[in-house]
Amino acid sequence: MNASRDNSGHKAFGNAATASEQRREPRRAARGSVEVKWSDPVPAVINGSLVDVSPSGFRMSHTCVALEAGLIVEFAYDEASGKARVVWTRVLTQESHAALRVESGFVILS
Repeated sequence: MNASRDNSGHKAFGNAATASEQRREPRRAARGSVEVKWSDPVPAVINGSLVDVSPSGFRMSHTCVALEAGLIVEFAYDEASGKARVVWTRVLTQESHAALRVESGFVILS
């Protein structure tokens, strides 16, 4: 997994450091739960919270570091469901005294 530090000093996996520069559509803040699941390479389901959405993607907060850039997932939240590709994942908190907090950005495929 390719890890780097973004401008805020957080660990970034994938294209997190340049994700905002690649956006073609405005995002709007969102709330609610989101479920993401995948079956390759190993079946898994995670639940998290929406951070923001756009017509072609969304960002979620969760606790799973296994979401790697390029992974194809199925997702569902109140406004949409379908397939998406993980564009980036970054670990925001991973200190022994703090809860693990991770964010991932997704592009919707269908």
